[in-house]
Amino acid sequence: MNLNPQARKMARHSTLIRVWVRLLVAALPLAMGACASPRLPSPREGTLEPFMTSPQIEFSDLFEGDRFPNVVTATDGTVLAFWSGVVVRRSEDGGRTWGPAIEVGTGFMGGGVTVDETTGDILAFVEAAHPPAALTIFRSQDHGRTWREQETAIRGNQAGHVPSMHMNEHGITLRHGPHRGRLIRPSRWYGEGNDRAHWPTHTTNAIFSDDGGHTWQASEPVPLPGAGEACIVELADGTLYYNTRRHWAPEPDQARQRWAARSHDGGVTWTDLVEVAALPDGNRDTTYGLMGGLVRLPVRGRDILVFSNIISRRGRRNGVVWTSFDGGVTWPVRRVVDAGGFAYSSLGAGRPDTAGEGWVYLLYETGGHPDSSGRLARFNLSWILAGERTGDGDLPAWLADLPSARRRP
Repeated sequence: MNLNPQARKMARHSTLIRVWVRLLVAALPLAMGACASPRLPSPREGTLEPFMTSPQIEFSDLFEGDRFPNVVTATDGTVLAFWSGVVVRRSEDGGRTWGPAIEVGTGFMGGGVTVDETTGDILAFVEAAHPPAALTIFRSQDHGRTWREQETAIRGNQAGHVPSMHMNEHGITLRHGPHRGRLIRPSRWYGEGNDRAHWPTHTTNAIFSDDGGHTWQASEPVPLPGAGEACIVELADGTLYYNTRRHWAPEPDQARQRWAARSHDGGVTWTDLVEVAALPDGNRDTTYGLMGGLVRLPVRGRDILVFSNIISRRGRRNGVVWTSFDGGVTWPVRRVVDAGGFAYSSLGAGRPDTAGEGWVYLLYETGGHPDSSGRLARFNLSWILAGERTGDGDLPAWLADLPSARRRP
């Protein structure tokens, strides 16, 4: 059909309009998704059975020299072992094999590595020197393969204190309650300085973020002078359990045990402070204490915690793990992991439906600095349960009802 020039021009315009409409319709869902708040996936929790297979423990030597561990599991199941410097090694097969060291950022390990379970991003905290010192946060959007510096703001608490990061256990994403999706990690306030004379002014707290880790708010302090180097887990009801080292106390023996507190408002304030009689804090010949590791196993509806520290009369040695089945109220069983040199430690756990499902990961310092090394142990809950009873509470009755428990001799 032949059209006159005006008709052909109108037909071309009509075709262009139809193309633009199709493009806009196709782009509309993407635009709406970008404007909407990110949707938090279902809590990454499964059943207990994968942790209750035949007792197993395996070791991998990952780092030589230096110190300061953190271990986390990315949302795709990749296990990430962080070490001072700051470097990370990755395992995509649940901890059987490990890739080469990847530089995160040059500086001092700040601990508190946090996996954002909303986006899958990972945040690492690097300080310029031993804190108090300038802080840089690095972000990975590919499960730890590459890292970039980001702009960050940290707001002080009611006293105006902006805490330091070093040296704390990894952070977490809250999975339950009104603050679901919040990022939170332990931090510390060095008070008037890091000299021994200033230790009574030290406190421990947390920082939390509701915008994916770009801006952070400092929490109020745990009401415990002389504390620092802490751990946080979220319990099944949304309560936060906080466990901390204490290197100074009015009564020396109070600095030889771990202390715990809880938060019922998403980490803004901390209450229910108790001394944890079942958990020692470092070797007995000093009140100096020792950074410990803590993880809640990703088991739906169960508050199974694993904690790491040492049982030693003298020196940092004889690393031990304890297990709680009631969210840190009692710690009825423990087992020695490494009777040799053992100092700072960090704990993580494999995610459901990944290669690491059923494994607990413990990254710790062996020997003494500067001759320490970074060793990773992976084991399951069955292996811990074959250890010794502490007398602090009983194993829950439901544990014996598991099919895997009935299969064990």
